[in-house]
Amino acid sequence: MKKNLILLCVLTVLLFSCNKKKDINEATGNNDTLVTEKKFSKADSIINQAIEAHGGKLYKTADYSFIFRGKKYRFENNGATYTYSSEIQKRDSLIKDMLTPDKFERTINSTLQTLSKEDAEKYSESLNSVIYFATLPHKLQDISVNKKFIEETTINGKKYDAISVTFGQDGGGKDFDDEYQYWINKDTHKMEYLAYNYRVNKGGVRFRVAFNTRVIGGVIFQDYINYEAPLQTSLKDLPELYEQGKLKEVSQILTENVVNNHK
Repeated sequence: MKKNLILLCVLTVLLFSCNKKKDINEATGNNDTLVTEKKFSKADSIINQAIEAHGGKLYKTADYSFIFRGKKYRFENNGATYTYSSEIQKRDSLIKDMLTPDKFERTINSTLQTLSKEDAEKYSESLNSVIYFATLPHKLQDISVNKKFIEETTINGKKYDAISVTFGQDGGGKDFDDEYQYWINKDTHKMEYLAYNYRVNKGGVRFRVAFNTRVIGGVIFQDYINYEAPLQTSLKDLPELYEQGKLKEVSQILTENVVNNHK
Protein backbone atom coordinates (compact mmCIF):
# COMPACT_ATOMS: atom_id res chain seq x y z
CA MET A 1 0.00 0.00 0.00
CA LYS A 2 2.83 2.37 0.92
CA LYS A 3 4.65 1.54 -2.34
CA ASN A 4 1.51 2.28 -4.34
CA LEU A 5 1.11 5.63 -2.60
CA ILE A 6 4.72 6.59 -3.37
CA LEU A 7 4.29 5.56 -7.02
CA LEU A 8 1.11 7.65 -7.30
CA CYS A 9 2.90 10.71 -5.89
CA VAL A 10 5.76 10.31 -8.37
CA LEU A 11 3.38 10.02 -11.33
CA THR A 12 1.49 13.11 -10.16
CA VAL A 13 4.71 15.16 -9.99
CA LEU A 14 5.80 14.01 -13.46
CA LEU A 15 2.41 14.81 -14.97
CA PHE A 16 2.42 18.26 -13.37
CA SER A 17 5.94 18.93 -14.70
CA CYS A 18 5.03 17.89 -18.25
CA ASN A 19 1.89 20.05 -18.27
CA LYS A 20 3.83 22.97 -16.83
CA LYS A 21 6.49 22.65 -19.53
CA LYS A 22 3.79 22.49 -22.20
CA ASP A 23 2.17 25.65 -20.80
CA ILE A 24 5.52 27.48 -20.82
CA ASN A 25 6.26 26.38 -24.40
CA GLU A 26 2.87 27.54 -25.60
CA ALA A 27 3.17 30.85 -23.78
CA THR A 28 6.67 31.63 -25.05
CA GLY A 29 6.38 30.09 -28.50
CA ASN A 30 9.08 27.59 -27.53
CA ASN A 31 7.49 24.98 -29.75
CA ASP A 32 8.67 23.96 -33.21
CA THR A 33 5.22 24.04 -34.79
CA LEU A 34 4.30 27.37 -33.25
CA VAL A 35 7.60 28.99 -34.23
CA THR A 36 7.28 27.75 -37.80
CA GLU A 37 3.79 29.16 -38.10
CA LYS A 38 4.89 32.48 -36.64
CA LYS A 39 7.84 32.85 -39.02
CA PHE A 40 5.94 31.86 -42.17
CA SER A 41 4.20 35.09 -43.14
CA LYS A 42 1.63 36.05 -45.76
CA ALA A 43 4.48 37.59 -47.77
CA ASP A 44 6.31 34.24 -47.69
CA SER A 45 3.25 32.45 -49.02
CA ILE A 46 2.78 34.94 -51.87
CA ILE A 47 6.46 34.79 -52.85
CA ASN A 48 6.46 30.98 -52.73
CA GLN A 49 3.50 30.91 -55.10
CA ALA A 50 5.29 33.34 -57.43
CA ILE A 51 8.47 31.24 -57.44
CA GLU A 52 6.40 28.16 -58.24
CA ALA A 53 4.63 29.98 -61.09
CA HIS A 54 7.94 31.10 -62.59
CA GLY A 55 9.70 27.74 -62.46
CA GLY A 56 9.63 26.34 -58.95
CA LYS A 57 11.89 23.36 -58.37
CA LEU A 58 13.38 23.70 -61.85
CA TYR A 59 15.47 26.61 -60.54
CA LYS A 60 17.41 24.23 -58.29
CA THR A 61 19.17 22.59 -61.24
CA ALA A 62 18.68 25.30 -63.86
CA ASP A 63 21.48 25.87 -66.38
CA TYR A 64 20.82 28.75 -68.76
CA SER A 65 22.82 31.24 -70.78
CA PHE A 66 21.68 34.55 -72.29
CA ILE A 67 22.93 37.82 -73.76
CA PHE A 68 22.52 41.07 -71.84
CA ARG A 69 23.88 44.31 -73.29
CA GLY A 70 26.37 42.51 -75.50
CA LYS A 71 27.76 40.24 -72.79
CA LYS A 72 27.09 36.51 -72.49
CA TYR A 73 25.94 35.31 -69.07
CA ARG A 74 25.39 31.84 -67.67
CA PHE A 75 23.97 30.53 -64.39
CA GLU A 76 24.36 26.92 -63.31
CA ASN A 77 22.43 25.99 -60.16
CA ASN A 78 23.07 22.85 -58.15
CA GLY A 79 20.88 22.89 -55.06
CA ALA A 80 22.35 25.33 -52.55
CA THR A 81 25.41 26.05 -54.67
CA TYR A 82 25.82 27.79 -58.02
CA THR A 83 28.23 29.06 -60.65
CA TYR A 84 27.56 32.38 -62.34
CA SER A 85 29.74 33.42 -65.26
CA SER A 86 30.03 36.02 -67.99
CA GLU A 87 32.26 36.63 -70.96
CA ILE A 88 32.81 39.43 -73.43
CA GLN A 89 35.28 40.06 -76.24
CA LYS A 90 36.89 43.50 -76.11
CA ARG A 91 39.24 43.96 -79.06
CA ASP A 92 41.90 41.28 -78.60
CA SER A 93 40.92 40.44 -75.01
CA LEU A 94 38.41 37.75 -73.97
CA ILE A 95 37.29 38.68 -70.45
CA LYS A 96 35.65 35.97 -68.36
CA ASP A 97 34.20 36.37 -64.86
CA MET A 98 33.18 33.50 -62.59
CA LEU A 99 31.33 33.67 -59.27
CA THR A 100 30.58 30.87 -56.81
CA PRO A 101 29.51 31.05 -53.14
CA ASP A 102 33.20 30.79 -52.23
CA LYS A 103 35.07 33.01 -54.65
CA PHE A 104 35.18 35.38 -57.61
CA GLU A 105 37.71 35.07 -60.45
CA ARG A 106 38.45 37.06 -63.58
CA THR A 107 40.54 35.79 -66.47
CA ILE A 108 41.72 37.66 -69.54
CA ASN A 109 42.69 35.39 -72.43
CA SER A 110 42.72 32.48 -69.94
CA THR A 111 45.17 34.26 -67.60
CA LEU A 112 43.93 34.58 -64.01
CA GLN A 113 43.94 38.21 -62.88
CA THR A 114 45.08 39.53 -59.51
CA LEU A 115 42.34 41.89 -58.36
CA SER A 116 42.08 44.37 -55.53
CA LYS A 117 39.37 43.69 -52.97
CA GLU A 118 37.42 46.69 -54.28
CA ASP A 119 37.54 45.51 -57.90
CA ALA A 120 36.65 41.92 -56.98
CA GLU A 121 33.60 43.17 -55.05
CA LYS A 122 32.57 45.51 -57.86
CA TYR A 123 32.77 42.84 -60.58
CA SER A 124 31.11 40.14 -58.49
CA GLU A 125 28.24 42.47 -57.48
CA SER A 126 27.68 43.38 -61.13
CA LEU A 127 27.57 39.72 -62.21
CA ASN A 128 25.33 38.70 -59.33
CA SER A 129 22.94 41.61 -59.99
CA VAL A 130 22.36 40.65 -63.63
CA ILE A 131 21.60 37.02 -62.72
CA TYR A 132 19.42 38.12 -59.80
CA PHE A 133 17.14 40.26 -61.99
CA ALA A 134 17.09 37.74 -64.85
CA THR A 135 15.88 34.96 -62.54
CA LEU A 136 13.38 36.87 -60.40
CA PRO A 137 11.60 35.88 -58.22
CA HIS A 138 13.89 32.86 -57.63
CA LYS A 139 16.16 34.46 -54.98
CA LEU A 140 13.44 36.15 -52.94
CA GLN A 141 13.41 33.37 -50.35
CA ASP A 142 17.12 33.69 -49.51
CA ILE A 143 17.88 34.03 -45.80
CA SER A 144 19.04 37.65 -46.22
CA VAL A 145 15.67 38.75 -47.69
CA ASN A 146 13.22 40.55 -45.40
CA LYS A 147 9.70 40.49 -46.84
CA LYS A 148 6.54 42.33 -45.83
CA PHE A 149 3.04 42.27 -47.30
CA ILE A 150 2.01 45.84 -48.11
CA GLU A 151 -1.45 45.74 -49.67
CA GLU A 152 -3.75 44.45 -52.35
CA THR A 153 -3.96 46.88 -55.24
CA THR A 154 -5.16 47.23 -58.83
CA ILE A 155 -2.95 48.13 -61.79
CA ASN A 156 -4.53 48.56 -65.22
CA GLY A 157 -7.61 46.66 -64.10
CA LYS A 158 -5.77 43.63 -62.66
CA LYS A 159 -5.40 42.75 -58.97
CA TYR A 160 -1.98 42.41 -57.37
CA ASP A 161 -0.35 41.69 -54.02
CA ALA A 162 2.35 44.23 -53.21
CA ILE A 163 5.38 42.87 -51.34
CA SER A 164 8.12 45.06 -49.84
CA VAL A 165 11.65 43.63 -49.72
CA THR A 166 14.76 44.78 -47.89
CA PHE A 167 17.99 42.92 -47.23
CA GLY A 168 19.96 42.11 -44.12
CA GLN A 169 23.52 43.44 -44.08
CA ASP A 170 24.88 39.90 -43.68
CA GLY A 171 24.44 38.33 -47.11
CA GLY A 172 22.58 41.27 -48.60
CA GLY A 173 25.46 42.50 -50.73
CA LYS A 174 27.07 45.91 -50.94
CA ASP A 175 23.76 47.67 -51.61
CA PHE A 176 21.90 45.89 -48.82
CA ASP A 177 20.11 49.11 -47.80
CA ASP A 178 18.28 49.45 -51.15
CA GLU A 179 14.52 48.95 -51.00
CA TYR A 180 12.41 46.92 -53.42
CA GLN A 181 8.74 46.33 -54.08
CA TYR A 182 7.17 43.59 -56.17
CA TRP A 183 3.64 43.30 -57.52
CA ILE A 184 2.40 39.71 -57.89
CA ASN A 185 -0.66 39.00 -60.03
CA LYS A 186 -3.30 37.49 -57.73
CA ASP A 187 -4.68 35.21 -60.46
CA THR A 188 -1.53 33.97 -62.22
CA HIS A 189 0.91 34.49 -59.30
CA LYS A 190 3.41 35.95 -61.76
CA MET A 191 5.56 38.96 -60.94
CA GLU A 192 4.64 41.65 -63.47
CA TYR A 193 5.94 44.88 -61.90
CA LEU A 194 8.84 45.77 -59.65
CA ALA A 195 10.33 48.95 -58.22
CA TYR A 196 13.39 49.92 -56.22
CA ASN A 197 15.33 52.86 -54.90
CA TYR A 198 19.09 52.96 -54.55
CA ARG A 199 21.64 55.12 -52.76
CA VAL A 200 24.75 54.97 -54.98
CA ASN A 201 25.56 57.62 -57.63
CA LYS A 202 23.34 60.21 -55.90
CA GLY A 203 20.47 57.73 -55.71
CA GLY A 204 17.41 57.04 -57.84
CA VAL A 205 13.95 55.48 -58.07
CA ARG A 206 12.98 52.97 -60.78
CA PHE A 207 9.78 51.19 -61.82
CA ARG A 208 9.93 48.21 -64.18
CA VAL A 209 7.11 46.76 -66.26
CA ALA A 210 7.48 43.19 -67.54
CA PHE A 211 6.87 42.34 -71.19
CA ASN A 212 7.87 39.63 -73.68
CA THR A 213 7.16 36.96 -71.09
CA ARG A 214 8.12 33.50 -72.35
CA VAL A 215 8.62 30.02 -70.94
CA ILE A 216 11.90 28.26 -71.78
CA GLY A 217 12.43 24.77 -70.44
CA GLY A 218 9.70 25.34 -67.84
CA VAL A 219 11.24 28.59 -66.50
CA ILE A 220 9.80 32.05 -67.17
CA PHE A 221 12.02 34.80 -68.57
CA GLN A 222 10.85 38.40 -68.98
CA ASP A 223 12.08 41.68 -70.39
CA TYR A 224 11.34 45.00 -68.71
CA ILE A 225 10.66 48.61 -69.58
CA ASN A 226 12.59 50.67 -67.05
CA TYR A 227 10.99 53.94 -65.84
CA GLU A 228 12.46 56.72 -63.73
CA ALA A 229 10.66 58.59 -60.96
CA PRO A 230 11.71 61.68 -59.00
CA LEU A 231 13.91 61.14 -55.94
CA GLN A 232 12.06 60.44 -52.70
CA THR A 233 9.01 59.09 -54.57
CA SER A 234 7.39 56.36 -52.47
CA LEU A 235 7.58 52.96 -54.17
CA LYS A 236 3.96 52.41 -53.19
CA ASP A 237 2.88 55.36 -55.36
CA LEU A 238 4.65 54.25 -58.54
CA PRO A 239 1.86 52.12 -60.10
CA GLU A 240 -0.55 55.07 -59.99
CA LEU A 241 2.07 57.41 -61.49
CA TYR A 242 2.69 54.80 -64.20
CA GLU A 243 -1.02 54.58 -65.04
CA GLN A 244 -1.14 58.39 -65.26
CA GLY A 245 1.79 58.44 -67.68
CA LYS A 246 3.93 60.48 -65.28
CA LEU A 247 7.02 58.22 -65.35
CA LYS A 248 9.89 58.68 -67.79
CA GLU A 249 11.15 55.65 -69.74
CA VAL A 250 14.94 55.48 -69.42
CA SER A 251 15.85 52.05 -70.81
CA GLN A 252 14.76 48.54 -71.68
CA ILE A 253 16.11 45.50 -69.82
CA LEU A 254 16.40 42.80 -72.48
CA THR A 255 17.42 39.23 -71.71
CA GLU A 256 18.15 37.95 -75.21
CA ASN A 257 19.03 34.62 -76.86
CA VAL A 258 18.11 32.58 -73.80
CA VAL A 259 19.37 29.00 -74.08
CA ASN A 260 18.50 26.06 -71.83
CA ASN A 261 21.84 24.22 -71.58
CA HIS A 262 20.19 21.06 -70.26
CA LYS A 263 19.09 20.22 -73.80
